[in-house]
Parts: sequence; C-alpha cells; structure tokens
Amino acid sequence: MPESVFPPLQNDRFLRALRRQPVDTTPVWIMRQAGRYLPEYRATRQRAGSFLDLCKNPELACEVTLQPLERFELDAAILFSDILTIPDAMGLGLYFAEGEGPGFERPLRDLAAIQALGIPDPEQELGYVMDAVRTIRRELAGRVPLIGFAGSPWTLATYMVEGSSSKEFAQVKGMLYGQPAALHLLLEKLAQTVTLYLNAQIAAGAQAVMVFDTWGGTLTPEAYREFSLAYMQRIVAGIRQEQQGRYTPVILFTKGGGQWLEAMADTGCDALGLDWTVNIGTARERVGTRVALQGNMDPSVLYASPEAIRAEVRRILGDFGQSTGHIFNLGHGIHQHINPEHVRVLVDAVHEFGQQRS
Repeated sequence: MPESVFPPLQNDRFLRALRRQPVDTTPVWIMRQAGRYLPEYRATRQRAGSFLDLCKNPELACEVTLQPLERFELDAAILFSDILTIPDAMGLGLYFAEGEGPGFERPLRDLAAIQALGIPDPEQELGYVMDAVRTIRRELAGRVPLIGFAGSPWTLATYMVEGSSSKEFAQVKGMLYGQPAALHLLLEKLAQTVTLYLNAQIAAGAQAVMVFDTWGGTLTPEAYREFSLAYMQRIVAGIRQEQQGRYTPVILFTKGGGQWLEAMADTGCDALGLDWTVNIGTARERVGTRVALQGNMDPSVLYASPEAIRAEVRRILGDFGQSTGHIFNLGHGIHQHINPEHVRVLVDAVHEFGQQRS
C-alpha cells in the first residue's frame, strides 16, 4: 500500500538504529513478543480455535500483534505469523499437534516431489498474511514500525524434508550429502518464494524484514555457506528495499551462527541478529560498522530477579559500547513460562541505561 495512506511514524528509534544513526536511547523489541507468556494471547488463541486458525485470521493476528505494545514500551511490532506458512502454501499439509509442534502430511523425500512444487503467489495462497500486514499497519497508527519476516530456505527445508521438528536432521542432511542437487532445487524454489513473500509484505506495509535461519547453526562451515548463506544472500539481493519512497532494512539471524558473522555481513544485509553465545562487543569488533547488531540476552535471564535482569541489560549495553547501530533483543524467542512483569523490567532497563549510553 502507498506509504502516504499511513499516519507518520511517531517512534523511529528502531529504524534509525538499523541505519546506524543516532538515537535518544537504545530501541528494544523481543522475538516472540506476542506469544504464550501473555495471558491475553492465550485467550485470543482459544477464541481462534487453533494456532493455525489464529495465523490465518488477519483481525486476530492483528490483535495479538498489538497486545505486547499495550503492556510494554516496545520500539517495534512484529507481524504475528509463522515461518511455516510458506510450505503450507506449497501444498505440504501443515498441522500442529498439541504438545508435539508442527508437522506436514506430505514431507518431501525425493527429487520428483521437489520438482512438483509450485511457487505460491503471496497475494493469493498467502493473502491472509498480506491482509494481516495491512491491518496491523493501519491499527498501529504510526506508533512504532512493523517488522515482517520469513524463515530462511535452509530452515524451511528442514521441516519440509523431515516432516516435523527434528533433533538429528537425518532426512534433510541425508539429502544434503546424498542428493545435493535435489536439495539445491528445493532451496532455489524456497529462495524465490521467500523473496516474493517479503517483497509482498513490504508492499503491504512492513517497514523492516527479518530472515530467521533457526537451524543454520546445525551445519558444518562448508555446508552453511553452500546450503544456507548462499540462499539468504539471494534473498537480500532480491528484496526491493526501495519501494514507495522508503527504504526497508533487512535483518539476518542465524541461531548458532556466531562463527559466520563476517560472511553474513557480506551479504549486504542491514543488521545481524545475534544469539546469546556471542559477546556483542566482540561481534562489533569483527563486523565493524557495516551492519547494525540486534540482540542478544539469553531468554533464561528473564527467569531471574529484576535486579539480575537489570544487571544483564547493563552488561550487554556496556559490551556493545558507545557506537550507533544496536537494537536490544533476546538471543532467541521468549520462553512460554516467563513472567510478563519481568519483560517490563527488561524493556524499561534498556531505555534507562540506553539513554545514559546514547
């Protein structure tokens, strides 16, 4: 949608930090900030009937996207959706079993099945996501920016080939080493699909986009570059960041990817998400000012006392140092059983100590 139809942005800290520009205090948002740790989210999900029904209902997806913003002074909203909407739109039959996580009725186990995959139209098969983006941007009324997202091709492929979550990745790694041409074909189709999907989210109103490479850290260095990073680089190159007179930053996040930060920065992305296994000050020394950094508190810190949370926030901000380009976040998604009041402590501490640093 034309940017002119939306109200002016009231809080642009997040976007300024992504551009490595000065901010009045460090911006903060939280991966999975709309989720099961909030009682109001659990109530909305119950009304929806199921997690997938919630994802596919634009009005309810908007409702849960905005819920954490009503509680906390967050500096960005993130679209409520799921990375597996893409393989679902490709016809694999996504379902969620209670207590078991996602599964697919028709996992991909051979070249013929991969060859038969089509590329979904983001405004058709995934139109409910675009409707959610448009609805959320309207209802945000310029309060904070909206982040769109997708899973990385490698991460999506792990679920599509395994058929569910996995600890060993036996099927997909068997394909990687035994049928690399088949896996490359799948990854090519997914890179094309993710690029179209993110461009459609930007056109619908997303003001930044993030690629979640949840399982890249399970790969060898050689396999990571060939089967994960190369396809994320294609996505970065294919995203139309200049649309409707505005620039849309791209964030890449590989969980367990601390050893590859320099190579990730070379993709041309605007920011890197860090998990908690990397010191953020060391990461800044390694990549310089080429990219902003997002992260990276261990989510488990939120089980601790308010004093311990504040101390860890201060440490991370101190490790990053005085330069621009830091968005505070967790090193991965917030846990289900976290006390929401501890999230308030985190957000307020980031703004308090970040102001002292700016």
